[in-house]
Amino acid sequence: MYALASVLQQRGAEEQPLDQSLKLGLLVRLLKHKGWMLGLACDFGGYVLQFIALGNGPLVIVQPLLVCGLLFALPIGAAWAGRRLHPVDWAGAVLVCVGLALFLTVASPTAGRDNARASVWVALLVVDAAVSGILVAASFGRHTRTRAVLLSGAAGIIYGAAAALTKTSSHLLSRGVVHVVLHWQPYVLIVVGVTGMVIGQSAFQAGTLDVSLPTMTVGDPVVSILIGVLAFREHLSSSPLAVAAEVFGLAVMSVGVFMLAKVEAATGVT
Repeated sequence: MYALASVLQQRGAEEQPLDQSLKLGLLVRLLKHKGWMLGLACDFGGYVLQFIALGNGPLVIVQPLLVCGLLFALPIGAAWAGRRLHPVDWAGAVLVCVGLALFLTVASPTAGRDNARASVWVALLVVDAAVSGILVAASFGRHTRTRAVLLSGAAGIIYGAAAALTKTSSHLLSRGVVHVVLHWQPYVLIVVGVTGMVIGQSAFQAGTLDVSLPTMTVGDPVVSILIGVLAFREHLSSSPLAVAAEVFGLAVMSVGVFMLAKVEAATGVT
């Protein structure tokens, strides 16, 4: 769902004037674009499934698995552009699967808390906002490709925080609608989600899918893993050999992501 949403939304965002970048007006204009609206519907469907998944599993499992969306984006992009998949495409797909499988197998993630202390939430949101804000500020006046990378990095960081808020909101909902209304996390989730969408669509607008999508795709799970371990006390194997293997697995997965985003089938959709 997220893969199809990315393809559709990038095509719609790319057609918008550059002076709308990082403005709510960009979303207003995109709401009139039929293809982008179809992508938004796919985004919503993907988010519902993610919401359910985070209510039943830790961040360090659910968020990395979302990288698999790129495995679906590739054949969708190939079919859209009328191109065939080449050996390098399959090599990238294998690297994503091998790297992800290695990380999850060695890490053996276990569930932690469904919520964090107030002080932890404050620190998490402040750091997230500061880092993403620096990336957004650095994007001004840059070449389009550099701007797309910086904005997609900021979006990935924000989506990581949104995943944490989603996990807690899903837990609160399991205790009843009234319980959700009485807590602040769902309201902040709306603000963070809209902010992430504006920045993400601005990244799509600034550059082709092969530039914006990989940074966003890798940034989200990496940030989510850090949040899961540090804020939600989700446990990963922590022996030196295990940590080395986990880092290696994420590196292999990341190389595969960038390979898939660079192939002709993926870039051709734009």
